[in-house]
Amino acid sequence: MAEGTMKTHERIAENGYSFWIYTPDGYDGTKAQPIVVFLHGRSLCGRNLNQVLRYGTLDAIKKGMNMPAFVIAPQNPGEAWKPSKLMDIIEWMEANYKVDANRIYVLGMSLGGYGTMDFAGTYPNKIAAAMALCGGCYLKDQTGLGELPFWIIHGTADRAVGVNESKKVVAGLQEKQLTSRLRFDWLPGASHGALARAFYLKDTYDWLFAHSLQDEGRPVEEYISIDNAILKMAYSELRELRALVGEDD
Repeated sequence: MAEGTMKTHERIAENGYSFWIYTPDGYDGTKAQPIVVFLHGRSLCGRNLNQVLRYGTLDAIKKGMNMPAFVIAPQNPGEAWKPSKLMDIIEWMEANYKVDANRIYVLGMSLGGYGTMDFAGTYPNKIAAAMALCGGCYLKDQTGLGELPFWIIHGTADRAVGVNESKKVVAGLQEKQLTSRLRFDWLPGASHGALARAFYLKDTYDWLFAHSLQDEGRPVEEYISIDNAILKMAYSELRELRALVGEDD
């Protein structure tokens, strides 16, 4: 595992989420750190926080990914993600840790992709950038998604959450001419599960970290690409990293 510490927290508010916190290597409370919020899909829902370690950002860290940020990984008991409950955790973090409030990010897939859109669309002036994988959006008013750097990725062969769920969001933003900060990619032939590889790519986090609430005009970065070929490289990147630091597969 990359240096740093992971620990669990039970619900900090009534009916709130229990969650994991990853504290980055070298954190001593003097320098403000970004936050990455990871939202899992339906298969990890429940009341056992260890399930949240099965895939995603924390699993990538365990496999060697360097993460210069706090990571918050809540567990959803089995319903749509609630933006207000996620914000409760962010506010608790800000009260208890040295957080860079200009660099709070969210990403998730499937049910977590819906949660990413709902959370970012509800708090666009709090979230510096968001990446939604193979999800959709439950918000009736989705205009907030046009106010922050936002990247949607969905496979065209997704049988669990059809690509039209993401396409509807894009079409709605296009109709309202709110696409100047939007990126979207439809990956030909990619299945639902294929998108989980994005959590194991350094490029995913580099793209998030490239954004800040302090950026003038809050433009979306276009220089990083994620396609089918790049997704296939995800685990090999981590194997190469583990080899460099002398860890076993």
